[in-house]
Amino acid sequence: MLVELIENGIEAEKRKQQAFFDLAEKFREEKDPDVAKRLGAQLGRMVFGG
Repeated sequence: MLVELIENGIEAEKRKQQAFFDLAEKFREEKDPDVAKRLGAQLGRMVFGG
């Protein structure tokens, strides 16, 4: 049971990291300033919460 909880936590953390990197890539490639601002705000919430 404990091992399963730890594995689930590790997998959840990997998914969060991948979501962050995917969003960061979209932010870097975005040409529209309004969309980039929205993506930047999303990144900020991922990093700082909120």
